[in-house]
Amino acid sequence: MPARTALTATKIVALLTQHEAWALDGDGNQVAICKTYRFANYYETIAFVNALAFIAHQRDHHPDLSVHYRHCVVRLRTHDAGGISQLDFDCAAQIDALRTGTPA
Repeated sequence: MPARTALTATKIVALLTQHEAWALDGDGNQVAICKTYRFANYYETIAFVNALAFIAHQRDHHPDLSVHYRHCVVRLRTHDAGGISQLDFDCAAQIDALRTGTPA
């Protein structure tokens, strides 16, 4: 499992370029990477959230979620590292794979 240490701002910006539609959100020690996933209906949104919950439990890394009728906002930061870690980007790739069907 990747180390739970905060990455430098330079490393975060470099990694963001490799993760489509993920962006920085917040500031200071509350900064996170964030992405909005859109769906056709509530059922698809909840199915996505349930699959994401399985990944989060497996990785012991739990994102902040904002669940709505046709979209879900996912916000990742490593709380115990006080910032964004490699684990956040690894989880982002796994979450993206839920939508694309491509293994992370």
